Amino acid sequence: MLTSAIDTKDINAIQAVQEGVAVNDRSHWGIIRVYNDDRLRFLHNQSTNDFQSLKPGQGCDTVMVTSTARTIDLVTAYVLDDAVLLLVSPNRRQVLMAWLDRYIFFADKVKLTDVTEEMATLSLIGPQSHAIVEKLGAGELIGQPYGNHILVDGVIVAVGSGLAAPGYTLILPVAEKQTWWEKILRLGAVELSDRGWEMLRILQGRPAPDLELTDDYNPLEVGLWQTVSFTKGCYIGQETIARLNTYKGVKQYLWGIRLNAAAEPGTIITIGEEKIGKLTSYTNTPDGHFGLGYIRSKAGGVGLKVQVGETEGEIVSIPFVSHEYPY
Repeated sequence: MLTSAIDTKDINAIQAVQEGVAVNDRSHWGIIRVYNDDRLRFLHNQSTNDFQSLKPGQGCDTVMVTSTARTIDLVTAYVLDDAVLLLVSPNRRQVLMAWLDRYIFFADKVKLTDVTEEMATLSLIGPQSHAIVEKLGAGELIGQPYGNHILVDGVIVAVGSGLAAPGYTLILPVAEKQTWWEKILRLGAVELSDRGWEMLRILQGRPAPDLELTDDYNPLEVGLWQTVSFTKGCYIGQETIARLNTYKGVKQYLWGIRLNAAAEPGTIITIGEEKIGKLTSYTNTPDGHFGLGYIRSKAGGVGLKVQVGETEGEIVSIPFVSHEYPY
């Protein structure tokens, strides 16, 4: 069944994301620890963002791509004094461990460890998250750039919720998880379930592996311009991405689609008889049906009326992605 009743708790949590603060347990996401002397150079060469410019206490989003610039995963990196922690999608940890390992050569001083089982990840989401972070002892992060982080009682507290909403992410030893979870709830956060997170992910346009991030799409088509450095020089997939940017060669873009009824991911999107794209994700929301899909650039953008299988839809913007470089 595509449609289902929306849990009252999810409705309350989504309202908290918009007006207050919610907390989501992301401990099932993967965490890969990259360490040894060449760690920054190595990650610089394996993904789209500029790692060589990062200092301990900073972080960024980056995209792992194939040699032809097809997307593998959207990763958040936190640079520590002695390592880099990569927060990766739940279904990508083994894939990325194997992918990164094959690019470590004999002379490289780089090591990888999957530390997912040892760590817990909690994300605070919403405009009132600043007040909670202050009470947790990390108030100095308020107003700092995305990815910046500090250590509080052995817990990494970082700027960024993982969604297109203000917030913070905490990475901590798994033994401390329950204590911090209860502390955060006592401070006024509302629990956001994984189902609620998925609804928000789609509404805000955060791409997910196997759906928006596949062998069919590159980071510019996804709209992850903020993760791409055009000045850092050579990396896997760099030539393709540079060429697409230079020659304005992006043929399709990821958009939000407000739908009149439920629709199945994978459904072809058309205008009249012409195929112009494909639906990649769908969710039922308190405000109606909503999806994500790729639309051919020449077909148009916001306001475009489309047919998604048997359902009518309208293209809308989504806050997580953009369709031009943020100069």
